[in-house]
Amino acid sequence: MNIKSAAFVLSAPDLESCPKSPLPEFAFIGRSNVGKSSLINGLVERRDLALVSDAPGKTKLINYFLINDRWHLVDLPGYGYAGVSHQARDNFARSTSEYLAKRRNLHCVFVLIDSRLEPQRVDLEFLDWARDCKVPFALVFTKADKQSSAATQASVARFTQALRRAGAAPSETFISSAKSKLGRGEILAFIAQHLAAPKPEASAADSQPPSPRPSFNQ
Repeated sequence: MNIKSAAFVLSAPDLESCPKSPLPEFAFIGRSNVGKSSLINGLVERRDLALVSDAPGKTKLINYFLINDRWHLVDLPGYGYAGVSHQARDNFARSTSEYLAKRRNLHCVFVLIDSRLEPQRVDLEFLDWARDCKVPFALVFTKADKQSSAATQASVARFTQALRRAGAAPSETFISSAKSKLGRGEILAFIAQHLAAPKPEASAADSQPPSPRPSFNQ
């Protein structure tokens, strides 16, 4: 897939404020400081589309970007917030979980995992919730340039084993580096495949209430 255009659309505080658009949506989420903004900017080859900051927890709204006038890239608030009140953290969790569980035109959420770390409880808990709500997801292991390929592969193996023990498995797994653009082509090809295949009209979220939202805490 060639990215010909990428433009900011709006920032929504909750599900009701999201665009009334039938366009397919692909969302990105992860623990704070996982490299989400850098990955998004690398995918669209723009330095400033998503805000990059050394301070975690800067994304506090559901941010929409229109890609190629054909689909929406959705930048979701990260979980495991730092430096915010419990009330604000709860508001972020509510808006994000309602979006993921109820948004009908969401095709996939890319869950970003720091490839340098051992399996983190907050990541596993989020994926367990996503599985219960039947939210379609894929894993993106970030910051692969900061360690050897062997170390990254070992980290991916540990995390997927932890997922299987919990009864969950991702549909796809990607290894990425914003610096070297590793994984960019594979992620965009995955999105292109979804765009070419019609999404089923009815989803589990349409037929049953969502499970209690995850805590999104460290």
